[in-house]
Amino acid sequence: MKATWNGTVLAEAPKEEIIRIEGNFYFPPSSLQRDYFKDSDLHTTCHWKGEANYYTVTVDGQENLDAAWYYPVPKEGSVDKVGQDFTNYVSFWRGVEVGE
Repeated sequence: MKATWNGTVLAEAPKEEIIRIEGNFYFPPSSLQRDYFKDSDLHTTCHWKGEANYYTVTVDGQENLDAAWYYPVPKEGSVDKVGQDFTNYVSFWRGVEVGE
């Protein structure tokens, strides 16, 4: 599977390495093309997954603010609920396309 924005592949991994949580696809951290990501100051909290950190994505000088998020320290019990450890796995929104 691939995550793309503005025609650029941001992350790519075999489908069996992707974790799906609440309809969102989470990519393993090793699948990211790190040159396109920078830490964001945005943090949000999910009542059952914990605090999410965000990345801003930059491709060819265009920024997509807070377009990716991940959970560096999932809330206790959330990994059991998902059935897989999703620590630092990255999901996307704000126009980033995810598909095969």
